[in-house]
Amino acid sequence: MNKSELKQRERNNWSSAADGWRRRDELLKKGAAPVSERMLELSGIRSGSRLLDIASGTGEPAISAAHKVGESGQVIGTDLVDEMLAVARDKSVRVGLNNIDFHCMDAETLNFPANAFDAVSCRWGLMFMPDPLACLAAAHSTLKPGGFITLACWAAPDKNPFVGVLMKVLSKYMEIPTPPPHAPGIFSFANPDRLHDCLASAGFKNIEIEEMVIDVVEIDDGQAYWEAMSDLAAPIMALVRQLDGSARSNYIDEVITTADALKQGDTLRMKGTTWIAKAEK
Repeated sequence: MNKSELKQRERNNWSSAADGWRRRDELLKKGAAPVSERMLELSGIRSGSRLLDIASGTGEPAISAAHKVGESGQVIGTDLVDEMLAVARDKSVRVGLNNIDFHCMDAETLNFPANAFDAVSCRWGLMFMPDPLACLAAAHSTLKPGGFITLACWAAPDKNPFVGVLMKVLSKYMEIPTPPPHAPGIFSFANPDRLHDCLASAGFKNIEIEEMVIDVVEIDDGQAYWEAMSDLAAPIMALVRQLDGSARSNYIDEVITTADALKQGDTLRMKGTTWIAKAEK
């Protein structure tokens, strides 16, 4: 696939998931909250700061940042998929925020003035970009000198059962294509050295990367897990839709059974491990 085809694939995947993300907003927000909070803490933003949030999706950490910077600050959120941003816009209106705007925009060709922002954030978006270095270079340009970028990217599949269960079971039903090295996808920055190298190549300094383990989704059982992930995991659901009726039905049953076996007590907590990076212009 060429670059424009890869972007169109991502646009299709995530626009089809926008309604599901709207439905699961509370679940997602709760699971991801520790990551959003840590990213904003590392970004150094405070009252009056200007922050650019890349790949905002349905609005986090942009909306949390808008509360933090207050009326005298400003947050701009961008995403490739306007259907996701529609959810973010609705949420920001609902909580009465006047200091945030969302723009449908390709992160690899950000169109903002140089030295315009105190901080840049990008939570779980960089992995899906065909040319992440172009995004980071654009982010570097738009940051003020001494400003920070904070990023979150998922670690290796075996550290991420919240999605690993879906993939492992699916591999019994179809041959999952092995992407070429550095091809866009959920685990394209599983190696933190690549994340470090990309940030350095874009001109960032004082790069620090830490690991955080979270309960991505906390639900009742395997059935609830399948229902939630079928709403959220757009790239995997694109593969699942390729299975014929009976294979798909068997796959779903096996996912539910596998997830149920991971229950501890009354709830099912599906863990994820993410890298959180901080770097300075």
